[in-house]
Amino acid sequence: ALKDNGEVVTWGRSTSGGDSSAVAHRLAAGVVSITGNGEAFAALKDTGEVVTWGSALGGGDSSAVARRLVAGVISITVARFSFAALKEVGEVVTWGSPHGG
Repeated sequence: ALKDNGEVVTWGRSTSGGDSSAVAHRLAAGVVSITGNGEAFAALKDTGEVVTWGSALGGGDSSAVARRLVAGVISITVARFSFAALKEVGEVVTWGSPHGG
């Protein structure tokens, strides 16, 4: 859930994004939107940064593209097991399963 103050609260099955403790400090404020696919979640912050958590195979692990998600993202789209972020400069950054998106 996204609270009015930009904080994210999660619950549910830990393997499907119910446990965001590894990134909780990054979800404490400044989040403007959250998207999910049943396996993982991606939060867009007011700085244009993206924070992900949940099943690595479902897109919860964005470490391979993390340096491209630290700023400048304006929207996130979700597929079955993957995500795509659109950046201000028109670049699209994708992560998750190559078989689910």
